[in-house]
Amino acid sequence: MSIYNFKVKTSKGELKSLEDYKGKVVLIVNTASKCMFTSQFKELQDLYTQHKNSGFEILGFPSNQFGGGEKGSNEEAQSFCQINYGVTFPLFEKIEVNGDNAAPLYKYLKKEASGVLGSQSIKWNFTKFLVDENGKVLKRYGSTDKPSAIEKDLKGLLKK
Repeated sequence: MSIYNFKVKTSKGELKSLEDYKGKVVLIVNTASKCMFTSQFKELQDLYTQHKNSGFEILGFPSNQFGGGEKGSNEEAQSFCQINYGVTFPLFEKIEVNGDNAAPLYKYLKKEASGVLGSQSIKWNFTKFLVDENGKVLKRYGSTDKPSAIEKDLKGLLKK
């Protein structure tokens, strides 16, 4: 089992297999347009711009489960991120990351990389999961972990 077993919906509602990212290092992030961590979009985009040609992808999954941080439509979330932060990495359909209706991908991610004290639930927006080029979940980063702090873990995984 790996992330490649999952299909997700794009922001336009089209089904996309995560197998399309095989051979790439992937950072999966639950995002929100209106949240105290929304400014992380800038650092995420910087990280993406710097490393995308070395086999790195960021996949953003908007969620409205924390403080109503993503109330708009998929298109509004996409537009906000592009206009305000120049985001060029893919944002997918708005999902739930906790509870009975949590997206299957997130159920898997949480099981593979638990949080503080073994907790599986996502605590807030901008929780990040680092996945290697074989689809294996390596590490979970919390909301307060800035994207720039992930770079040291990335460098050992990326193609030169």
